[in-house]
Amino acid sequence: MGDHVLVLNATYEPLSTVGWQRAVVLVLDGIAETVAADEVRRVRSPSISLARPHVIRLLSYVRVPRGRRTPVTRRGVLARDGHQCGYCRGRADTVDHVVPRSRSGGGHTWANLVAACRSCNGRKGNRTPDEAGMPLLVQPFEPLGVGAVLLRAGTAGRTEWEPWLTRPAAS
Repeated sequence: MGDHVLVLNATYEPLSTVGWQRAVVLVLDGIAETVAADEVRRVRSPSISLARPHVIRLLSYVRVPRGRRTPVTRRGVLARDGHQCGYCRGRADTVDHVVPRSRSGGGHTWANLVAACRSCNGRKGNRTPDEAGMPLLVQPFEPLGVGAVLLRAGTAGRTEWEPWLTRPAAS
C-alpha cells in the first residue's frame, strides 16, 4: 500500500494524488469526503479516529484546465512503458530516443522516447531501429487524461483505485 491518496473531483473524475496526511486534512476540514479507506490502518488523535483514506472526493467541483500537458521525464517514460524495454521486453533502466537527437526530427518528446535496457540502448547506438535491425515492440505515445494524472503523481497500478480510473467521467 502506498502513501498516496487518489483525489476525485465532485463528478468522480480523477484529478490528482496527494499524500495521506493532506487527504486527512481535506476530509477533516470538510473540503472532501472519504470514498474508499483502509479500516485497519486508522489515523488517531485523542478525540477522533479516522480510517486512512485510499480515495477522496472533493465536495465542490474544480474546473480542470484541459490544455495542461505532462512534462517529458525519464521517470515518466519508464512508468508509461511499465519499466519494460521497447526492443526486447526486458527490464528497462534507461530511455532511448527512437530517432537519435543528432538527426533531424529526433526531439526529446513523448512520441520519440521509449524505455530501454542498457544492452539494447547501447546496441542501437546512434541509429534508428530500422538501421540497427531492432524492431520497436511498442508505439510511444503522449499520456493524456487519467494516465497523465498518474504519471505526474509518479504512482500507477494501485488496485484500490481501479473502480474510479476505469469508469467514464460524468458530464
